[in-house]
Amino acid sequence: MVRHTRLAGETADYLAAREELRLAEIELMRRREQVAGLRRALPQGSPVEDYAFVEGPTDLDVGDAPVNEVTLSELFTAPDRPLIVYHLMYGKLQTDPCPMCTLWIDGFNGIAHHLERNADFVIAAAADPPALRQHARNRGWHRLRLLSCGDSTFKYDLGSEDKDGEQDSTVSVFTRDGDGTVRHFYSTHPRMADDIDQRGIDLLAPVWHLLDLTPQGRGDWYPNLDY
Repeated sequence: MVRHTRLAGETADYLAAREELRLAEIELMRRREQVAGLRRALPQGSPVEDYAFVEGPTDLDVGDAPVNEVTLSELFTAPDRPLIVYHLMYGKLQTDPCPMCTLWIDGFNGIAHHLERNADFVIAAAADPPALRQHARNRGWHRLRLLSCGDSTFKYDLGSEDKDGEQDSTVSVFTRDGDGTVRHFYSTHPRMADDIDQRGIDLLAPVWHLLDLTPQGRGDWYPNLDY
């Protein structure tokens, strides 16, 4: 049986507690894989509207024009590839970019070239292209595809915006049929229940998991935009 390797100076009490923790970590991993299996086994999603987005130049450093319209179906770069959309809380009533969303997207930018091997991935925000792209320049998001959708009902229909324009971070996954029909596969939010305010999509950001390895844990730390 695999056990925690005893390091020099560890007490018997520490070793016993660490072994209990190891077994709990294994149980958590297996449960996480079960949940992922349930997600993959979801029935076929409903067709969705072919929403229109506005996109600036691929290179952030060449400015914000010209802008082009691109539809949801055109965001799929190849057959049988899923499309992942992160809804950034920025635009309308969210007059400043969300610091928590920014933390997540900082991480997505770092892994985008790995992710694109298996899926298409974009950032969608209600902010207009110049504001969105300036924030992206400030953060160095040069690997991400940035879309503005403030003039469409995309965010409202997917639950990342209310009727007043209040924003919420959301992750949505779409598929495309052979005939071009786009279907909604899955969406999730940080606030999954009354007692879960921010942690619903923590699995997408390594920051929290690294902090959870430390004695003090994550505590009530919250990111901001000044670093």
